[in-house]
Amino acid sequence: MTPRPALAFVSLILIAGAILLILLTLLGGAVNKNPTNKFYFLEADTSGLGTAAATTRWTFWNACSVMDGHNACPKVHAAYPFDPKRNFGTSDIFGGSKYYLETRFMFAFVLIGLFFAVCALFLSLIALCSRIGSFLSSALCSVALFFQTLTAALMTAAYVQGRSAFRSSSRTATLGKYNFGFMWAAVAALFLATLLECVGGVTGKKDKSYTKRTGGRSFFGRKKSTRSRGSFIDPERQRRMEKEDDD
Repeated sequence: MTPRPALAFVSLILIAGAILLILLTLLGGAVNKNPTNKFYFLEADTSGLGTAAATTRWTFWNACSVMDGHNACPKVHAAYPFDPKRNFGTSDIFGGSKYYLETRFMFAFVLIGLFFAVCALFLSLIALCSRIGSFLSSALCSVALFFQTLTAALMTAAYVQGRSAFRSSSRTATLGKYNFGFMWAAVAALFLATLLECVGGVTGKKDKSYTKRTGGRSFFGRKKSTRSRGSFIDPERQRRMEKEDDD
């Protein structure tokens, strides 16, 4: 029996988990409710910087102040960039096109990756009963993995450098453990799902070709005979024997 259905089912769970993690990250800053009001990429001391609050947290959608340990986010802005100089309207802090472009592209890539991950999820249902479904799901999952990896890499580059820049200015700054954990866990889940879907498709092919090659032979390579023992007796001899018995 081919292990493809089991591998496809595990892949289905992994892809669904990756989608959930990506959605949780996207909801941070857009929904001011527990637990999403704890999700952010970077928290830093921004007191005295233009229009900034004493402490600021950056999400996909905005730069939020902090109240009682939770995000207090203003209006939502899609693909909100991480660029303190631009965010707060001051030249007293770092910023520039590098941070701006990294975080803007990050938002676009995560949406593209999410789209292909959802498509791969539906094809995983077909992969439960079809080898072609396994290969198609693996292809879409690999595309989702590519864009999700780009997103996680840009996120790490922008916000780790930003944390270092804040600390070099004698300001406290910490990375958001939830968002970083979710994004890289989604990368791992998509990688494993892609691998399992490929293995499921290849394994199903080998199992089918083996059955066709052996043609239903037994373990020792001989086909089971369908002739009865009586069929080996010469019909003419049998008729003579029956005639002698009558005489």
